[in-house]
Amino acid sequence: MTFLRTLLLALLGAALLAAPAFARSERGRWLEVVVTAYNATPAQTDSDPWVAAWNNRLRPGMKAVAVSRDLLALGLRNGARVKIDGLPGEYVVLDKTHKRWTRRVDLFMGRDVKRALEWGKRRMRIRCVARCGV
Repeated sequence: MTFLRTLLLALLGAALLAAPAFARSERGRWLEVVVTAYNATPAQTDSDPWVAAWNNRLRPGMKAVAVSRDLLALGLRNGARVKIDGLPGEYVVLDKTHKRWTRRVDLFMGRDVKRALEWGKRRMRIRCVARCGV
């Protein structure tokens, strides 16, 4: 029993070390995710589409993103700043996606539904540049 327990703990520890994470001072490390877009409309959010998950107030033109809950566990918490490879500037984590999504970042595009549909779904890399960690 002791041998199995030791082996299980060793395997678990190795898996945790191998997992990509921002939480262990890994600023600058790139992580591949799916990047989609969303809008401030009741159909895509709720009855007050301008209020994000942590009661942050969204405004048109903001460089804000929603992240999937697995990325929250990696340190992309409320207020974290991320760089999305290929896009200018930094984006602030202000919202969460639905719990069904994993390894996903949703770009906030205000009310511009046409632009969000044109964006579609892309595989991109992100890295946390500030306020990273759990």
